[in-house]
Amino acid sequence: MRTLAFQMPDRGSGGPTGPRISVGRPSGRAKTLLMTAGVLAVLAMLFVMFAGFWTDWLWYRSVQYTNVFTTTLWTKIGMFAVFGLLMAGAVGVNIWLAHRLRPPLSAMSLEQQSLDRYRMGIAPYKKWVLLGVTALVGLIAGASAAGQWRTWLLWLNGVPFGTEDPQFGKDVSFYAFDLPWYRFLLSFGFAAVVLSLLAAALVHYLYGGLRLTTPGARATSQATGHLSVLLGLFVALKAVAYWLDRYGLAVKSGDFKATDNWTGLRYVDANAYLPAKTILFFIAAICAVLFFATLWRRTWQLPVIGFGLMVLSAILIGGLYPAIVQKFQVQPNEQAKETPYIKKNIDATRDAYDIADSEVSDYEGQSEASNEELREAANTTASIRLLDPNVVSPSFQQLQQVRSYYQFPATLDVDRYTTEDGAEQDTVIGLREININGITERNWINDHFKYTHGFGIVAGKGTEVASTGAPEFIEKNLPPTGELGDYEPRVYYGEKTTQYSIVGGPQKELDYISGSEEKTYSYKGDSGVSLENPVNRAAYAVTFGEPQILYSGAIGDGSRILYNRTPKERVEAVAPWLTIDGDPYPAEVDGRIQWLVDAYTTTNQYPYSSRTTLGETTADALTDGQRSVIAQQNRVNYIRNSVKATVDAYTGDVKLYQWDTQDPILKTWMKAFPDTVEPRGEIGDELMAHFRYPQDLFKVQRELLTRYHVTSASQFYSGSERWQVPDDPTHKGNAVPPYYLSMKMPDQEEQTFSLTTTFNPSGRETLGAFMAVNADARSEDYGTIRILKLPSNTTVSGPQQVQSRFNSDTDIANEINILQRGDSEIEYGNLLTVPLEGGLLYVEPVYVRGAGTNYPLLRKVLVTYGEETAFEDTLGEALNVVFGVDGTEETPGEEEQPPGEEEQPGETPADPPASGNATVQEALQDAQEAFEAGQEALAEQDWEAYGQAQQDLDDALQRAAEAEQSADGGAEEGRREE
Repeated sequence: MRTLAFQMPDRGSGGPTGPRISVGRPSGRAKTLLMTAGVLAVLAMLFVMFAGFWTDWLWYRSVQYTNVFTTTLWTKIGMFAVFGLLMAGAVGVNIWLAHRLRPPLSAMSLEQQSLDRYRMGIAPYKKWVLLGVTALVGLIAGASAAGQWRTWLLWLNGVPFGTEDPQFGKDVSFYAFDLPWYRFLLSFGFAAVVLSLLAAALVHYLYGGLRLTTPGARATSQATGHLSVLLGLFVALKAVAYWLDRYGLAVKSGDFKATDNWTGLRYVDANAYLPAKTILFFIAAICAVLFFATLWRRTWQLPVIGFGLMVLSAILIGGLYPAIVQKFQVQPNEQAKETPYIKKNIDATRDAYDIADSEVSDYEGQSEASNEELREAANTTASIRLLDPNVVSPSFQQLQQVRSYYQFPATLDVDRYTTEDGAEQDTVIGLREININGITERNWINDHFKYTHGFGIVAGKGTEVASTGAPEFIEKNLPPTGELGDYEPRVYYGEKTTQYSIVGGPQKELDYISGSEEKTYSYKGDSGVSLENPVNRAAYAVTFGEPQILYSGAIGDGSRILYNRTPKERVEAVAPWLTIDGDPYPAEVDGRIQWLVDAYTTTNQYPYSSRTTLGETTADALTDGQRSVIAQQNRVNYIRNSVKATVDAYTGDVKLYQWDTQDPILKTWMKAFPDTVEPRGEIGDELMAHFRYPQDLFKVQRELLTRYHVTSASQFYSGSERWQVPDDPTHKGNAVPPYYLSMKMPDQEEQTFSLTTTFNPSGRETLGAFMAVNADARSEDYGTIRILKLPSNTTVSGPQQVQSRFNSDTDIANEINILQRGDSEIEYGNLLTVPLEGGLLYVEPVYVRGAGTNYPLLRKVLVTYGEETAFEDTLGEALNVVFGVDGTEETPGEEEQPPGEEEQPGETPADPPASGNATVQEALQDAQEAFEAGQEALAEQDWEAYGQAQQDLDDALQRAAEAEQSADGGAEEGRREE
């Protein structure tokens, strides 16, 4: 009857039961579809995971740094596996052991009766619960350990520094390579013991080994022994931690003498904390033995007493005693007590930041030379750079952009090139990079197949400008012409090139436009990853989220995908152990455009060396939204410019060169990643000529030198000689940036390419010191820091005061008001400081951005020396006025142009020479009008009108060139007849 009742249909629902039953059960076809969909979903997820791995592998293979990828990958996998298994094993064994040591089950209390249902619920799934818990903790621990791959490789491959810390006599490598690894192992041990203790206690409680409310014994002897061993391990690890804490004092940071960056032991550390840590080590070791002894005594009395003693000792010896020492021994005579430790900090900091060999000399700040001698010295002491790379980018953009889909960086770079007369010239340089936002018709093909690369170098003389105030270009136009000779002008890799491009296939690329004709090109390099393989195409379609990569007809034989195209990205990827400088710069080297990238090895574990935050230290007026800074939050206390890297702008090839051959951190990484860094001897002469001292390293060093230029502990303690980096007078709220400048210091006989800066005394705006470093990599003197220290009672004006003097001068103010008529705007250039015959010469170019031109042109030069100030049209005239010399001394970089060859205002990008020929003049006038029409169309985003204006401009320039050639031919024929 029961069976029949079970099988009877529910009549209350109405209708026969057969159809109801068949609807509720999926058919075989539906099951197959569901299973197929599930399998496809799993395969899709696996392919997404595979795509990321596969594209990374392909990219590293394309740049020939697969050893970096494989070494990093296998290290992470090894760390994940080893420490994941160790954690899973530790927790799993203790869960199993706690279960094995459970007492016989007997419901003798309400507590145990309430636990019965949990035990019964878990019983059928005990193995699965055990596997699940251990797998979870293993995965978490393994993932955390994999992130420590750098720590493992440094410990495994560490080489000695050859320098010992002054407190413990250990090599610095112990702190830089060994101590971080020991700390990681210790933290892992703590985590394993704590998780095992919690898991074991929970199992003991669940199975009756621990009782919270049941009368009688709270724990069985088996549970007591098990948990005591785990507690003993915890206390033993605490003993190890106390011992390592002793060495940690040498790299401990804290506040001292108005700085939060102090690192190393002080008097209270050496005489209170250090002995306290040693005593606590022994107490903890004894306490651990007492916990282990419960295996035999089966009582918690002694270990609990020992643990209480350890806690009390930590409070009294580790906390109260140091406070008493600080209050009653240090504070009454702090300078005498701290002097030895201040000296250790000074020495270590100067060594760690490579400023120990800085040459500090006294400088009067006033000159006894005659005006004639000063005027003559001004011609030879420095090549004053009038072209400010932070100001003239709009001029490059307007005069040399040529097309709206090209762009220049907001801040250009300063380098050196040899001019036609054989002299080396400070040069402001930028690349004409691709700008897809300027493409008239935006679509997938245009963005990624047609507009793929920039074209050409644009460079201007740093010390000269044209008569119009525009840059005097030594390399210009499209295609490029100028003094740099023949080179590969295409820029496939650059600072502004952030999108991927697909090149080399059926779709032709736009190279440049000549007249009305589009010149096309197909990439011939072997950079990037081939997309001929359908697996590769599918992987990149997933990686970039672009399905068209999989089926587009624009991709075919020879197609290659280029990505990770900025120099910084590429160097970071192939050398993830390096900190990359924020300012890569381009150079023409052996017929190719190379991006030059400075890279640093750092650590924050150098004993006694004070720490600094790189992001804050390297920020200044030039980084204010214009160029990046390095490692924003990376706190370090050791830095070396150990590697100089190059990235080919056409092929993307990355090369790393060992620059600092003594740096132990680089040697360690070279052991970990062999054959990734080339020896310094592989650097060619032409490449060496363009290497320079990096700005970011210089800014870190100058920040430290505001305090650590003194070597006297008493002076450091008093703070009487502390300096500060002045604010940029033309960019309020930002530190003044360092400037590249060819100049000579008082002890030098010839000008040297240098990086310079100034200091103010702390809290004052007068000049405290001038600092320059030899920035020419070819010089044996490269990297030498020279500091001219002015007397503490000096009245020599600092940058802020000089700018204030300019602004408050009535005559200068009147002239500036005239320059600002209409909608014109004044822009001040870099305020350069030059030591000159015992005094300080300040030079500042003044630009005017007119409403019609909308880009800055150099109109005036401000000069001050001592109490004299001049505001003239040229640097030579300003120097003559300042020194009271009525002469025609030629200032380097200022040449009189022959009559008839003066540049015209608003000159076109091709810079055609003026001519007396009427036909030529007519063509030039047409060119000028076409150029102005193009600029108006560009401002209004009227691309059709802009294109027509560009065509008219090309036609006019062609007519002018033909007329000029015809006139020259006629003149030559006339001379032959004569």
